[in-house]
Amino acid sequence: MVVQALHGMGGIGKSTLAAHWAATRAPDYSPVWWITADSSTSIEAGLALLATALQPALAQVLPQEALCERALQWLASHKGWLLILDNVADPADIKPLLARATTGRFLITSRRATGWHGTASQVALDVLPHEDAVALFIKIFTHGQGFRDAGGADELCAALGYLPLAVEQAAAFCAETGTTPRAYLDLLARYPADLYASATEGGDASRTVARVWHLSLDRMADEPLSGRILRILAWYASDAIPRSLLTNLAPAPALLRALGRLAAHSMITLHDESLTVHRLVQAVARTPDPADPHRQAADIADARIQATAGLADAIPDGNAEDPSSWPVWRALLPHIDALSDRPSIAPDTTDAARLLSQTGQFLLRAGSIDRALPRIQRALAILEQTVGPENQDTLAARNNLAQAYLLAGELKRVAPLFEQLVTDSAHLLGEDHPDTMTARVNLAQAYQLTGDPKRSIPILESVLASHTRAPEVTHPNRLVTQGALAGAYKLSGNLRDSIELFEKTLTHSLETLPEGHLGIFSIRNNLATAHHAAGNIRRATQLYSDSLADSIKFLGEEHPNTLTAQNNLAYAYVSAGEMKQAFPLYETTLKKCIQIHGEEHPSTLTTRNNLATAYRLAGELNRAIRMYEQTLEVYAQVIGEDHPGALTLRSNLAAAYRQAGNPGRAIPLCERALADGIRVQGDEHPETLIKRNNLATAYRQAGDLERAIPIYEQVLTSFLRILGEEHPETLTAQDNLASAYASSGNPEQAIPLHEGAIAGWVRVLGADHLNTLTSRNNLAYAHRLAGNLKLAIPMYEKTLADCRRVLGVHHPQTRAVRENLSTAKNERRRHQTSKKKRPFRRK
Repeated sequence: MVVQALHGMGGIGKSTLAAHWAATRAPDYSPVWWITADSSTSIEAGLALLATALQPALAQVLPQEALCERALQWLASHKGWLLILDNVADPADIKPLLARATTGRFLITSRRATGWHGTASQVALDVLPHEDAVALFIKIFTHGQGFRDAGGADELCAALGYLPLAVEQAAAFCAETGTTPRAYLDLLARYPADLYASATEGGDASRTVARVWHLSLDRMADEPLSGRILRILAWYASDAIPRSLLTNLAPAPALLRALGRLAAHSMITLHDESLTVHRLVQAVARTPDPADPHRQAADIADARIQATAGLADAIPDGNAEDPSSWPVWRALLPHIDALSDRPSIAPDTTDAARLLSQTGQFLLRAGSIDRALPRIQRALAILEQTVGPENQDTLAARNNLAQAYLLAGELKRVAPLFEQLVTDSAHLLGEDHPDTMTARVNLAQAYQLTGDPKRSIPILESVLASHTRAPEVTHPNRLVTQGALAGAYKLSGNLRDSIELFEKTLTHSLETLPEGHLGIFSIRNNLATAHHAAGNIRRATQLYSDSLADSIKFLGEEHPNTLTAQNNLAYAYVSAGEMKQAFPLYETTLKKCIQIHGEEHPSTLTTRNNLATAYRLAGELNRAIRMYEQTLEVYAQVIGEDHPGALTLRSNLAAAYRQAGNPGRAIPLCERALADGIRVQGDEHPETLIKRNNLATAYRQAGDLERAIPIYEQVLTSFLRILGEEHPETLTAQDNLASAYASSGNPEQAIPLHEGAIAGWVRVLGADHLNTLTSRNNLAYAHRLAGNLKLAIPMYEKTLADCRRVLGVHHPQTRAVRENLSTAKNERRRHQTSKKKRPFRRK
């Protein structure tokens, strides 16, 4: 006896395959008999009909029970027959038949995936391959019609999950109504319940997608948990659904039984730690139907709420920047996306808001800004609707949205949002509430990033005074505020106060925060950048190095903080002219960024930009230009052309072309960077003024001083008004204007500007700072152009000695001064030689 069982979900094509196989094998078997076997009663009736077919006269003299017995006797005593037992609901129903009829062949179809051990060999059926599904659709759609527009059949079959019944139903509907596949897809999105239940004229209404799984659920109706689980699973992605999302639904034994029954009826597929549901089973399960007890609207709405709660409980706690949480996030993200993207009649809950907000934070850190912002915006909208605009959770969501805009580079939207948040928080919680003070700190930092650091200082000083009044409550926040204030001092050009406050904050942090705390890394890094800006490269390098060592020790080599620390240390090496140390560190960091984040993550792109800049400063201009161009292309595609990072990249590329002596490529890039800066950041944002300065420099290098000088003058005037006369950017602008005057043949106009810049650099950064040494070199150059070599050469010699002492003999600035000194001395020798050769004239 041969017994085979075809099993799979409803609509997979079991009966169709069995009928086709039986038809092709008809000459080999006699008789071939089909029995609907969904119950023991149906099996008895099918056997009675077999007896009648074998001996028609028996139908008039024997009852059904006797006819069934006659059929069993006949089967047991004959060979060569084939019985198809269709739609077996329970393997136990057919065991008496199999025990007696052992001389022929049975072909069984069933939705049951389990219970066949020792009874039948199993053949599991899956959905159709893509090509076969499309071919089936087109065959039905075009039958007897000639040519028809089948465009979109691929997408439609994919949307139907390649389920044969669904493909047949859709194709028949399209053929009968003249609907194209793309139009059917649109109808399916708008009227799913109607289309799932739609049978064509003369078709079997019980064999539609809407009804095909009804029978399986009816058989599990004695255990409502199974149906409830299926409705919850309907809201997730179809594959790799973590079983842990269901653990809170019921005690483990009951949950396992319910999952087992769903798997046994081929409604789901179980794996070790996850499960799979066909997408069409999901679509039907979440589509309400008043006539279907398994798909009542209230039950479906409740299932969505429970699905949301399951995901909200499963997302990792803590900082989304922690790499240890990333595998969990990546496993859950497809299901969060599916849940949030699917339309529902159920109202959104606070769980949904929390889920969307936290997911948005993870996506921001993962570099998916375009995916993050809509989720954070929606989270805020949900909370405003559910708990009100002045609820504390709503205020926190508004803060998250402002932070998201910050990371997205939408700076003009940040400050107004924080301003409103400060007002609302003060009204709801009070002026001295920690959340209100945090909002004020965030507002101050927004002002810094939008180019107005001086506006942030009184806000931060006020918040710091409030923290001091209640240190036992606000101590951790006080450290954050001190760090923000120190940063404001740095951005406003007050490096001495900045360094002093950063040093104080770092000392407090080391005394009070646990070893390895992220706050310590942040403060030490900020202190290093302040020293770096002040020209204290050795101190900055040591701080960067300490931060990197601690980050590796406490966070690991692949933590984002570690990669940032490596970037910063490499930058310090570049500033010190130590390219042999900088390049390997940048290249290692880039390799790790690609490995951890991928090619298109903002951290990867930032590292590429930094490495390209190192190549540019080292004179490897072709290599730098290629890397800048490749990075800018990816940045524009992935993050956006208007992001501040893209604007910086475009300016850096222009600088590389300027350095390569290619003003034809540099000037258009500078012009575009300036136009974008004005549009995105504002006309008087410091970054915009720097871009305007870069354009002037491109004009100057192209020999177009008539266009360069007015722009330099405009930049200096703006910096004086916005940042003050002793801000480093102001002094840089003053130096640049002076150099332009000197190059235009007006060294006398340049000299007092250079002298004023040098005095400013000495006051602000000290006599040994790189910028001070650069200005002294420029002043010597102006004196040389003025013909005053007696003053220029000693000035060059003193500057060169200081550069060797401070920067080292191999630093680019040291080499530049040495070359300028050589030029000046050669010029002096020519003058002296010319005087010696001049003939004596008598008066």
